[in-house]
Amino acid sequence: MIQIVLLSLFTGFIVGLLFTGLKMPLPAPNALAGVMGIVGIYLGHIAWPYITRLFT
Repeated sequence: MIQIVLLSLFTGFIVGLLFTGLKMPLPAPNALAGVMGIVGIYLGHIAWPYITRLFT
């Protein structure tokens, strides 16, 4: 698990370097909107089993 997290961090770092070096805008939303989008996806993932139990 920690290896995947570190690989993701490293990959993001390299992408950030490349885009900044090429003077291109970063391929991501602003920080807060991006973080909230990820939190929303995670919460939806967690809520799915509870929602399906309500309708079965």
